[in-house]
Amino acid sequence: MTTDMGRQETPRALVTGCSSGIGLEITRRLLRDGWQVTGLSRRAPDIEDPGLTFVPVDLSDPEATEAALASVGPMRAVVHAAGLLRVGGHESLDRDEGARMWRLHVDVAAQLVSALAPGMADGGRFVLVGSRVAAGAAGRSLYAASKSALVGFARSVAAELAPRGITVNIVAPGATDTPMLHDPARAGSAPRKPPMGRLVKPAEVAGTAVFLLSDDAASITGQQIVLCGGGSL
Repeated sequence: MTTDMGRQETPRALVTGCSSGIGLEITRRLLRDGWQVTGLSRRAPDIEDPGLTFVPVDLSDPEATEAALASVGPMRAVVHAAGLLRVGGHESLDRDEGARMWRLHVDVAAQLVSALAPGMADGGRFVLVGSRVAAGAAGRSLYAASKSALVGFARSVAAELAPRGITVNIVAPGATDTPMLHDPARAGSAPRKPPMGRLVKPAEVAGTAVFLLSDDAASITGQQIVLCGGGSL
């Protein structure tokens, strides 16, 4: 990024869920590409890099999240990768877990935009990690509901921020080879491999997210890009 004075500045990005899975891979990719990254999660990522600033926070706590966001300063880009998956059929829905997923997926996204968009320079970027399941899937109703709501939220905010050149997009992977996929809480509900014959790789999700942060993606906003290995076909 270049200032009006022509001086090069290192772009700054905030990444939630930076300690594991997709968030960790995105954090590594951004650091490798020369970004300064502020990572938010409950535990520190296994990364040794002077470009990383770690802010410990439990994103399930709205007040703690608000305080953390107030401390980070302006960002060129924000990537919301923190997520939670709980599964179950309609006869055994755990509404408390549903509320936790809504909080982490939708309410945290709202806090990020509300806190950071006003101070973001024109041309900034928001990337939210969604899910192919947003379209609906048996045994995933409450998870799907939160990810579907995230799409409506992103498109609405994208329309508001478009005059400033700030883009808001969703990267929506299918089953991805991350620790969340192997969570014991979802035992007995292993995903089927897509037609491509393998799970989505975290690096592929990270690459798509980083593309959406680039100048080449400046005209893409309010969109959901699905990475599913053919699972949607």
